[in-house]
Parts: sequence; structure tokens; C-alpha cells
Amino acid sequence: MILNTELEYKGNLFPSNIIDYKKDVDVLHFSTSNNIILQLTVLRDSVLRFRYTTVGKFNKDFSYAIDEKASRGYNHLEISDDKEKYIITTSKLICHIFKTDLRKSIFDAKDNTIICEDELGFHWEESYELGGDIVKMSKAAQNGESYYGLGDKPNHLNLKGKRFENWATDSYAYGKDTDPIYKAIPFYTGLHNNKSYGIFFDNTFKTYFDFCQERRNVTSFWAQGGEMNYYFIYGPKMQDVVTSYTDLTGTPELPPLWALGYHQCKWSYYPESNVKEVTAKFRELKIPCDAIYLDIDYMEGFRCFTWSKDYFPNPKRMVKELADDGFKTVVIIDPGIKIDMDYDVFREGLEKDYFCKRADGPYMKGKVWPGECYFPDFTRPEVRAWWAGLFKELIEEIGVKGVWNDMNEPAVMDVPGKTFPSDVRHDYDGNPCSHQKAHNIYGMQMARATYHGLKKFNYPKRPFVITRSAYSGTQRYTSTWMGDNVATWEHLQIANIQAQRLALSGFSFAGSDIGGFAEQPNGELYARWIQLGVFHPFCRTHSSGDHGDQEPWAFDEEITNVVRKFIEIRYQLLPYLYTSFYQYSQDNVPMLKSLVLFDQEDSQTHYRTDEFICGNQLLICPINEPNAKGRRMYIPKGDWYNFWTNNMVSGGKETWVDADIDSMPIFIKAGAIIPKYPVQQYVGEKIIEELTLDVYYKNGKEDSELYEDADDGYDYTKGRYSLKKFNLAGSDDKLIIRIHKRGKYVTSYNTFKINLIGLPFKVKSIKVDNEYVDLKDVKFNGDNSLIISKEFTNLQIKG
Repeated sequence: MILNTELEYKGNLFPSNIIDYKKDVDVLHFSTSNNIILQLTVLRDSVLRFRYTTVGKFNKDFSYAIDEKASRGYNHLEISDDKEKYIITTSKLICHIFKTDLRKSIFDAKDNTIICEDELGFHWEESYELGGDIVKMSKAAQNGESYYGLGDKPNHLNLKGKRFENWATDSYAYGKDTDPIYKAIPFYTGLHNNKSYGIFFDNTFKTYFDFCQERRNVTSFWAQGGEMNYYFIYGPKMQDVVTSYTDLTGTPELPPLWALGYHQCKWSYYPESNVKEVTAKFRELKIPCDAIYLDIDYMEGFRCFTWSKDYFPNPKRMVKELADDGFKTVVIIDPGIKIDMDYDVFREGLEKDYFCKRADGPYMKGKVWPGECYFPDFTRPEVRAWWAGLFKELIEEIGVKGVWNDMNEPAVMDVPGKTFPSDVRHDYDGNPCSHQKAHNIYGMQMARATYHGLKKFNYPKRPFVITRSAYSGTQRYTSTWMGDNVATWEHLQIANIQAQRLALSGFSFAGSDIGGFAEQPNGELYARWIQLGVFHPFCRTHSSGDHGDQEPWAFDEEITNVVRKFIEIRYQLLPYLYTSFYQYSQDNVPMLKSLVLFDQEDSQTHYRTDEFICGNQLLICPINEPNAKGRRMYIPKGDWYNFWTNNMVSGGKETWVDADIDSMPIFIKAGAIIPKYPVQQYVGEKIIEELTLDVYYKNGKEDSELYEDADDGYDYTKGRYSLKKFNLAGSDDKLIIRIHKRGKYVTSYNTFKINLIGLPFKVKSIKVDNEYVDLKDVKFNGDNSLIISKEFTNLQIKG
């Protein structure tokens, strides 16, 4: 008799009945008769972690994604059971664990309605080829359920009916629906019956997500190895889900304010004369710009941490001269280290045995821009520390202000799969593994090491890092962009969706290559892309020089003027954008909000892709097609002022908005107080002597905020910041603005210029801190503006 064990064991395996239950404070263990253990951890009343093992014990609990500062603790926890199930109750959730098969159902504790329930639940398949398990989870889709998230997938914002793969991939000139691309962010949000929840599948192997594609009523996710380990996060508001996930995986510290300015990049600006020519043109044409980027051609033979003696004979002098003109220099650093015994970075890495190796001992060798290279194992703490130390000369001595990590998926040329073979070994911070497990976090750990290098050598200033590849939690260290896109109208639309999706996935500090990296935009496309890009947290034009010039003046005077106009708008809005970043870094609030996040109760928002909220109070909608004189767009609930005309429209409907080439649909939420700086050519060019507040009247109440500090450095962590909370209350004949102030930072300006927009009455009297003032004393004039001390706490304007 022949025993075919492969056939005998092939296929899905399932947990059997529960035979044991144990509780250890906030961790519950459920064991089955076939040696499966479910470990359920109650992190918060609304956050549960589910972790499974199929071998009766767990491996060391380790994650690169989870922020050690993540909130933890709950108000209520009660465990009971009946004949069929265990019942775990918190103040927000009720979770049923069924005794026969470990399946789960989760309910809203408030009204006992279903939020999420297992279909087959946890199951697995033994992986004979690679070892370990292919771990799987399937959920029953609820009626009308929609899905969002998964990072920068170039697809419709709503993921319903689609399947995706997470495997960080160099995807030059990717298109709509290309999958996978550069990032692996295994987090999604589900929404049904006005209740929202999130699932973060913290597994770094190649993962898959199916949102009702294979079976219309089933959502599933699975991985090619590792554990079934996921976090369930309940809202019920979608914004609460996103902020809880962001709290779990972390937010960045505040960037220097200049990092929110406009940046210019090309593959490549060289030699030095070309860099100076470009920067001089910005200043000549008075187009604001804060950063100039140097791509791989600044190096000597593409060797990282070197400078070409021919192209940049004196980089320290050049960087200083650029800085004197307001330009911060950002340089590219890739992971591939050229094999060259005369190259000290390679020699040191080799001597210290810091490079990745294949399973049988040889170094991982791959071809990238310098030719044959070895690659540091960034999953080793000592390698990260070494890498961080390599930035001393670039940052501390030469004066470079930012570093851009590229090719860190990791990308390898001329090999199948364009990356490391799966047998490459990694330390994984003391948890040795193959590249199957480490691939998706390789770019993250490189960016982490780069961040620590810049933080050390740029101190006391703040670091600025940008990465192409990322896993959940990478936002703690770096900004990002969406990789090598294409100069097409379709890609303009994709860029908008990707930025929204990244914000929904905890990664707000993101933007696209404005104008497209590959191929060449015409002037109209470039102008429309700038209009979108100035409302993304990271704002950079980047192009491949192979396809032509892509500076703001590269087209014609009309386009140059449009581009200048919108970059100036961004610089005016810097205090608003900086405040939004503060809210993101402190309160985990995404800087961009898709309409579904803004108003999930309105089903019309569930499939909208173009419109989004920038910060809390700007409604933006790009023009996505050529020859447009305007477009139809959806205005969400509430009253909104047209940015250009100050006319007010009521939302909850689709409407036509005029927008010729020098305009785009921008609306301001009624009641908003929008802070503005004067136009500067770069951050710090001017001392801000007066801050403008655009106050948009509302019959009702609205809150706004303004956060300010020294724009760089760490004094803000010691209380030297200024946070002003504005409370606006309007009625038919009165407008009241109250300010609550916090922090010890003293701003450079002493007065506000307040522009009153949309007042329905003629102003007859003004009271400041309960005392009437003469209208002449506050320079009140016919355009409804007044100048007032920044120290006021209560302003009453009556008709």
C-alpha cells in the first residue's frame, strides 16, 4: 500500500473544539483539541488583538509596526460563557468565541448589532515547499459593506469587489489597477449600516486581501507564512478607526516647516552649474521653493555617501550657497553598496559582516545603479546604527538637510521578481528569518536607520526623510511618495486617490511626483497637477530627465503664472497645513479626509474618489481631464464658501463649479477660521509681522485651531509652542469669536488682520474683551476687515 501524505494533508485545516480557557489579566487563551491556541488580547475597549498558533505554543511576540507608545487600557472587561460560546464584553464590544470551532462574532455593545463575523474564520494550509503555514481568515460580508485602505493601491478608493497582493515591488510606470506596487500596508476599514471597523493584519510575509471578489459575500485575507495575527478596531465612526490604527502604529514628530513647502526634483540636476541655474530661475521668477533634490548623478560612480568630483567639486560650499538663497539640499541614498575594495563604505560593511547573505553563506549580490552591489541587513540593530553613522559627513559637515531613500523595496535589476531571492537571510532584530518575512519591512528599516542618522547629525534641527517603500508604522520615521508614475491624466486621478488612501492608512505625509515621473506632461496637465499637489502634505515636482524639462517655467508664461499662483496659495496656507500636521502627530487625525471619512452617514460619499477634505475645513476637487472649464462635484453636508467668489453653497448635492485653467474647485467650510502667512519665496524669508485670519461667517458654531512654534527644532516639546483654539458662534446679527490659548511660544507678530467673509449684516459695533472699541481704532473698513491685537480672548461683532 502506498501512503500519499501530500494528498492526505493537502488542503485547508481548521481548529476543532475548545478544551481549555485561561485568563491572564487582559490576555485570554483558548485551546482546542487539535493543539490550536487563540490568544485574544483586550488592548482597549474598542481594540482587540487575535493571534493564533497551530503548534501549541507561540513564537516570540515581535512587531516592527506597533508603536511602543500606543495607548492601552480599558474601562470594562467581563468574561462569561454558555453552552455554545464564550462571551467577552467591554464597554464598546461584545465578542463571541464559539466552542465548537473557534469562530468569532463581534457586536456593538451599545445596541447588540453585528459588526464583523467569521465565515470560515481561521484556517490554514501546511506549506511543504517553504515550511510553516499559509494562514487564512475569512469574514462574512455584511449587507452593503464597503472597504477602504491598504495604502497607495492605484485603484478605486472603495475596494469592494477587488483582490490585492502586498509585496513591495519596484513598479516603474505602473498603471491604474497595477498590483502590487511599492508599499505593503495590510490595514483596511470596513463600513456598513453606518458602523465602521478596521482590521490590521500584522504579518510581513506576502499577504493577500479579497474584498468579495471570489465570493460576493465573503471577505478574506491570508499570508504565505507567519502567524494569523490581526487587530480588530471599532469606531463606529470611520475617523475613530483610522485614528486608533494610527495610534497603534504611530505618527511622526513634527517636520521642519520648510518640509511642507514646495520641492523641486529631477533625475538628475547636475553638474553644480545646472543646480544653480534652476534655483536662480525660481528666485528670478519669484516662484516659492524650499528644497532642491540631487538624484544619483551627484555621487562618484553611484557610490552612496560620495560626491562626484567632476560635477560637484566643493559640495559644502555649494550647499551653503544654496542655503543662503533659501534652498535646502536633499540627496538620494539607495541601499545597494557597490562592490569595490577602494570604497570605504563597502570595505567597512564587509569587514564588519553587515551585508545580507544567502542561505548557504554567500553574500546577496545584485545589480543596481552602481553595478554589482551588496546590501546591508537593516534588520540588525548594529547595522542600523552603522548606517545612521554614515550620515555624519553629509549632514553635519556638508550641511545637507534631507535624505531620500529610493530602490528600497529592495529593488534589484535583471533578476526574476526584481528583488532578493527568498533564501536571503535576515536577523530581524534577533528573530532570524528568510527574505519572505523581511522583504516588506526592508525599506522601512532602511528609512528608520536613515531617520536616526539625520536626527543625530542634524540636531538640534528636525530630520526630513522620504522613502519609496514602506510597511505599516513607517510613518513614524519618514514621509513618502507614490513612486514612478506617468505623465497622464489618468495618473493625475490616481495620485489623488493614492494620497487619500495613504491618509486613511495612517500615512498622511505623502504626495505624488507632480506632473508625472515618466514621459512628459503638456502645460495644462502640469498646471492641473500642481493645483492638486499643493493640497497634498508632501509637495514635490519630480521627473525623469529622459523625457524633457518639468520645472514650473518649462511650458509657457500662462502656465508659469498659474503654477506660481497655486504655489503661493500653498505658502499662504502653511500655518493651516502645519496645524493639520500637528493634529496628525498629536491626535492621529489624517491630514486628508476622503468624503466617506468626513461623512460616512451619507451613502453618496461611499464611492466618491475625486473630492477630499484637506485638514478639517478645505474641500478640494481637482480637474481630471483636458480642456475643462469646470466640473461637476459633490458638496458634502453643511454650508461651504467658494474660495474664489466667497459665494456660499449648501451641501448634500452634486453641483457644477466653474474652473478654467487658472482655477480649481476649492471650498471653505462655513464657520472656519483659516490662518494665512504672507507669500514668501521660502520658509523663513520674512519675519511674520501680521497674521491674517479669514473668518467665514456661519449661523451656528464652528471650532478651528492654529498651531505655531519656531518652525524647527525641539523647543516645542518643552512647551514652547502656541496653540490657539478658536470658537466661532454666529447669529443673524452677531458674530462672536473666542480664543483659548496654550503654550509658551511668543509669535513674531502682534496683530491679526481679520477678514470677515459672508457677514449677513452691516457692522455697527465691535467689542474686544467686553469693551467697545472705535471702528477706526481697529482700522475697520468697507471690505469687512479689521486689525486687532493677537492677545484678545473675546471678539463680538454686532449688526
